[in-house]
Amino acid sequence: MRLLQNLWFHRALAWILGAIFLYAAVPKVVDPRPLLTIIWGYRILPAGPINLVAIYMPWLELFVGLGLLTGVLRRGAAFWAFFLLSLFEAALLFNAFRGVNVACGCFSQSAEDVHNAWFLVLRDLPMWLAAAVLLFLEPRRAGAPAWAAVEKQKE
Repeated sequence: MRLLQNLWFHRALAWILGAIFLYAAVPKVVDPRPLLTIIWGYRILPAGPINLVAIYMPWLELFVGLGLLTGVLRRGAAFWAFFLLSLFEAALLFNAFRGVNVACGCFSQSAEDVHNAWFLVLRDLPMWLAAAVLLFLEPRRAGAPAWAAVEKQKE
C-alpha cells in the first residue's frame, strides 16, 4: 500500500497513462471518421449518438492525456481516465460475453484490426487499475509520515 501512495509512483503512473491517452487520441482527433466504423462494430449504441461519440471522445481523451502529463487538474483527468476506461472495459466485456470480437479503436484507426475481446479486456485492465490508483489513493508527500495522511483526512 505504501508504494501505491508514493508521490513519485503517482507521477510515473500519471505520465505513462497520460502518454497512452495522447498516443491514442491524436490520430482520432485528426480524422475521426474511421472511429465511426469501429464504434458501430461494438453493436451497443444506436446510430444517432455514434457521430457525437466519434467526434467528442477523442478530444476528451486528448485533454485527459494532457492533464495527466502536465499535472494541470490531474485529479479531474484521473476521474475522466477512470470513467472512460470503465466504459471501454464494460463495452469490451459486453462483447466478450456475446462472443463478438471487435476492433478496439484505442491505438489503431482500422476497423479491420479485430482482436479477441477477452484479450482487449486483459490488455486494458492495467490502465484501468492505474487510473483507479490515481483517482482513489491520495499520494503522500515525500518524507511525510503515514499518520500525517490519516490526520489530514480527519480534518
